[in-house]
Amino acid sequence: MQDAHARRARHGLPESGTAAGRAVVMTMGALHEGHAALVRAARDRVGPDGSVTVTVFVNPLQFGAGEDLDRYPRTLDADLRTAEEAGADIVFAPAVDEVYPGGEPQVRIAAGPMGERLEGASRPGHFDGMLTVVAKLLHLTRPDVAFFGQKDAQQLALIRRMVRDLNFPVEIVGAPTVREADGLALSSRNRYLSAAERRTALALSRALFAARDRLAAQQALHARAEAVPAAPARAAALSAIGEVRAAADAHAVAYAVPPGGADAVRAAARSVLDEAAKATPPLVLDYLALVDPADFTEVPDGHEGEAILAVAAKVGTTRLIDNIPLSFAAPHPQGPSTPGALQ
Repeated sequence: MQDAHARRARHGLPESGTAAGRAVVMTMGALHEGHAALVRAARDRVGPDGSVTVTVFVNPLQFGAGEDLDRYPRTLDADLRTAEEAGADIVFAPAVDEVYPGGEPQVRIAAGPMGERLEGASRPGHFDGMLTVVAKLLHLTRPDVAFFGQKDAQQLALIRRMVRDLNFPVEIVGAPTVREADGLALSSRNRYLSAAERRTALALSRALFAARDRLAAQQALHARAEAVPAAPARAAALSAIGEVRAAADAHAVAYAVPPGGADAVRAAARSVLDEAAKATPPLVLDYLALVDPADFTEVPDGHEGEAILAVAAKVGTTRLIDNIPLSFAAPHPQGPSTPGALQ
């Protein structure tokens, strides 16, 4: 693996693989189980006869002033072992002057309006730098398929958009977020957290799970209400066993808001984050947003279809992000049963 790394660092090219069997997993190093899961997914995809390349490059273009470029963990020897154990054939770990031989490039990829929202608003220029290096690494490694984690959902969406808009001949695959046993999303920055900071940081995943559970509860309530027939015979049977009031309450509550309203979901998450802001040390919220995965704009309360609930916050000096995909069902087209059916 060390020899392969040296050859690839010099030439910037993958070793031979099958014509339709080259995969790449791009990382900034400090590999953890989330990265290993991506490598295993890539290996499963291309099979034993394909090739899997892992890139390790801490890209200076995507770090802004005052961010943690200098202290970002660099653990290449451990990364080589992790990549090999997960099934990688090649680790391509070039130096900065190999990727940017003339210094910072004058021509870069612009992320556009989606790159100015959420993470882009908090970290101006971040996504331009990210897309520029991804484009370069796609050219250098020439994969058929590239794997990225869903934890960086906005990054993943922008890479997919770049590939589509600029006709890159590669398939982009998103893999689910890998979490630790306590729910914290795996991140290379987790190692910066003290024990107390980690306890506070768990509010990010708790907030997302609370929102998910609120959505599921609202949708279950609607399903229960819609399942109650309006026939007088059924109403009489419910009344006989004392359930008529429960059925009426189910209808009233279920139709008071859309099934799984976006505002209620946001409120459930924010309640957890507000409590974490009072913790010691406190969680300092950057943003909580429920967005359309197509363009990362906020969805309205009556939204139907897919959405991503995303959160970013600082605990101590460490900035963390997390997200969860959600699906909002359409309201029942017929609305509630007539009151007389439940009397």
